[in-house]
Amino acid sequence: MDHVAIMKKSHGFLPKILLGKKTIESRWYTSKRAPWEMIKPGETVYFKDSGSPVTVKAKVRKVLQFADLNPREISEIVAKHGQEIGISANEAALFCQARRDKKYCILIFLDNVGRIEPFEIDKTGFGNMTAWISVPDINMIKH
Repeated sequence: MDHVAIMKKSHGFLPKILLGKKTIESRWYTSKRAPWEMIKPGETVYFKDSGSPVTVKAKVRKVLQFADLNPREISEIVAKHGQEIGISANEAALFCQARRDKKYCILIFLDNVGRIEPFEIDKTGFGNMTAWISVPDINMIKH
């Protein structure tokens, strides 16, 4: 499977991924959604800021999934992995507070990160607000 992670540009995570300051992509949900149970080590994640083309890709090294989370467990995940997620120590409390109602977390450990030739994707059928797309082959949505 190939995956496209659509990021909020205002968070500034893409530069952190490229610089090696963010080595884990985290997704926090109130219900099970892509890429829950869909992403595996060895697969490729393509990254793009919303409204921009895909510019970065990485290999998945490891995936951890957490279910039925409570605020204490969210804080523990952030305490253990926050720096790798790209959250500074002074941002951790606010980050946890914003996710206090989330029940599911996926941590995707990244390897072999690199800049790629930019390309656009066709999100038809995935919804305008989708933040994660999983497809058997990126060429299915690349244009």
